[in-house]
Amino acid sequence: MQIGVDSEKAVDDRRVFVVDSDEITSAALQFMLHDEIETHELSSLEAAYAKARDWPPSVLLLGIDIVREKGIEVLSEIHGKMADLKIILIAEKATDPFAQECLKNGVNTILPKPLTIEKARAKVDAQLGRGSRLAVPVVVM
Repeated sequence: MQIGVDSEKAVDDRRVFVVDSDEITSAALQFMLHDEIETHELSSLEAAYAKARDWPPSVLLLGIDIVREKGIEVLSEIHGKMADLKIILIAEKATDPFAQECLKNGVNTILPKPLTIEKARAKVDAQLGRGSRLAVPVVVM
């Protein structure tokens, strides 16, 4: 199913990896993004590193729990193994102190929950340097 797909974006040759310990969040993001950009849901950072050898991503959507588990230094490790990568941190709130610390250590932006198609696509588009369409509400009377 394609939901509000911009055909120019759908033919972009860049890709997104989604790595989150919450399988529901990963699946939801993969569903939200796959119509406009090649999106891969991966079970671990190790799986992402392996796939990146042949299919390097432009953006990594990363669950905050993975950073909590592995330590904030994992952000440097990620950048060392996947060049020219933008990281979007998936967090409960953008104001979470740990999420803010991640911003200072290699994360480019935060995608707070609740997740929506519009927010997820806008965050990815911004990190890819793609403009987004201006939505102007139209009222028909």
